Amino acid sequence: MSVPAELEYTKEHEWVSISDGIATVGITSFAAESLGDIVFVEPPESGTTVTAGEPCGEVESTKSVSDLYAPVNGEVVEVNADAVADPEVIGADPFGRGWLFKVEIAGEPSDLLTPEQYTQLTEGEG
Repeated sequence: MSVPAELEYTKEHEWVSISDGIATVGITSFAAESLGDIVFVEPPESGTTVTAGEPCGEVESTKSVSDLYAPVNGEVVEVNADAVADPEVIGADPFGRGWLFKVEIAGEPSDLLTPEQYTQLTEGEG
């Protein structure tokens, strides 16, 4: 399982990359592998206000439907149309082309995990 060191993570298996007040969000490789073949994704729409720790969308696989959780507070400013059109890219490249949405952050993010903390969390679940 890949856990890139430059990212932060949530307990719900989202990853976050923060740059200039914008958080890019996706699901981790652990989540993608657990879900299996991803067939549908419904990220929050641009302009939507999201709250950290609250559901804001869904990822559907051949096995199950899982909620997407907002890792930060803020307004969605961009959705990855490529991932919506071709959800398989999420499983194939979760930390690259499979990103899901971007949020303009309101306030300081909290409750994000370091790569080390996330690795410990997934080892306990794996």
